[in-house]
Amino acid sequence: MGSASTYVAAIDQGTTSTRAMIFDHQGRVVSSEQIEHEQIFPRAGWVEHDASEIWRNTRRVAAAALASVDLKHGDIAACGLTNQRETTLIWDRETGEPIHNAIVWQDTRTNDLCRELAGDVGVDRYRDRTGLPLSTYFAGPKIRWLLDSVDGARERAEAGELCFGTMDSWTAWNMTGGPDGGLHITDVTNASRTMLMDLRTLAWDEEICAEMGIPTALLPEIRSSSEVYGPLREHGSLPGVPLAGILGDQQAATFGQACLDPGEAKNTYGTGNFLLLNTGTEPVFSDHGLLTTVCYRIGDQRARYALEGSIAVTGSLVQWLRDNLGLFTHASEIETLAASVEDNGDTYFVPAFSGLFAPRWRPDARGVIVGLTRFVNKGHLARAALEASAFQTREVIEAMQADSGVELSTLKVDGGMVVNDLLMQFQADILDVPVVRPVVNETTALGAAYAAGLAVGYWESEDEIRANWAEDRRWEPQMGDDERDRLYTGWNRAVEHSLDLG
Repeated sequence: MGSASTYVAAIDQGTTSTRAMIFDHQGRVVSSEQIEHEQIFPRAGWVEHDASEIWRNTRRVAAAALASVDLKHGDIAACGLTNQRETTLIWDRETGEPIHNAIVWQDTRTNDLCRELAGDVGVDRYRDRTGLPLSTYFAGPKIRWLLDSVDGARERAEAGELCFGTMDSWTAWNMTGGPDGGLHITDVTNASRTMLMDLRTLAWDEEICAEMGIPTALLPEIRSSSEVYGPLREHGSLPGVPLAGILGDQQAATFGQACLDPGEAKNTYGTGNFLLLNTGTEPVFSDHGLLTTVCYRIGDQRARYALEGSIAVTGSLVQWLRDNLGLFTHASEIETLAASVEDNGDTYFVPAFSGLFAPRWRPDARGVIVGLTRFVNKGHLARAALEASAFQTREVIEAMQADSGVELSTLKVDGGMVVNDLLMQFQADILDVPVVRPVVNETTALGAAYAAGLAVGYWESEDEIRANWAEDRRWEPQMGDDERDRLYTGWNRAVEHSLDLG
């Protein structure tokens, strides 16, 4: 299969855009096309996407990625799919029409519902089965909100007329035919983010579904992350090409970074930051506010698990400084601005815009800037914003080491912000471990491509994926212990100021 004339395609349906990429056997990017979609904010704390717009964009980028390098569908051995996780959609099985906009992972409208579900038991009510605390972040409570809020939705769901899906399911259903025989499926990694799947059995938990008020008729079939699900629809740009890999975006990045052995970790710097540590074939449950999640499952092998630290706001803080404050016109300019000052001027920026995620899980936290004096200028604010990503990453890594007993020796990094030299150096300094960036930074799409290619034999084994991984750049720690401790103490003090505001 892995002949020089064939390639593997991947669709990466992200929070802010949808991208199609084509990779060769070495895991190098041959073609890439991307379209942003609208972010809809109906009120404070609510975030939605128009799923029909996203499906239109998916078709456009897939066609454009082929056309831009003059490839035809016959040149593509398989297609993989990766997606923003937890974003929740319900649509009509007959027509393919969504019953409401998709509710995005950052959305906090289910806050009261999560409190109600926690009851006297508390937020860890389902943690021993799902690996997750009760939080607005996950899909289950979002499904319940849609069923409660859209007229007639519950009755139609119980009658089997509706489909629930995270964005992988919506994309896969449409790509394999939609109302005309589309597959209603999800993979274990995405299913593990709904709060409705038992981590050990990898099946929907009937009891949790009942307690959340979610009819199981709504739910997709749970499949492996790497297997041939079926052919793509005849009237698309990839007719007959096997859809053969599905991974939630953070798990896909872990796969693309070749973190395939227990103890290997990666950190993705995107809209938020996501740190995953491969823990092998046994789920490790966290005492320090981390999530236990499925890392991936290849065919009918045993699932691999991960500990995950999710940080809500990192790259989106840069967007906020650009769009809401107008500090610069292009996100890339933040580095120049941050480099115009020697240090943070004792200023700390805690971007708890929708509460704090791991390891604190404080929905009552709100954003604060601490330590302002007349001396502070926009350079210090830019620097404090970048440093916030690195401080939050250190909190998560300390939690991971405490839970797993694994000492991190290097941190593999990817995502949009890793081109930022100042941030990467500060990350190495505040962690006191080397930070390593791979040659192919688009590890999310690459991971989905690998999963699909493995399923059709385009890549023989995981060893080929390890061999493809190549280091591009490494940052060594240069900061003294005293300065590191002083800065981290300052950060922790700042976080205390962000609590009890929401």
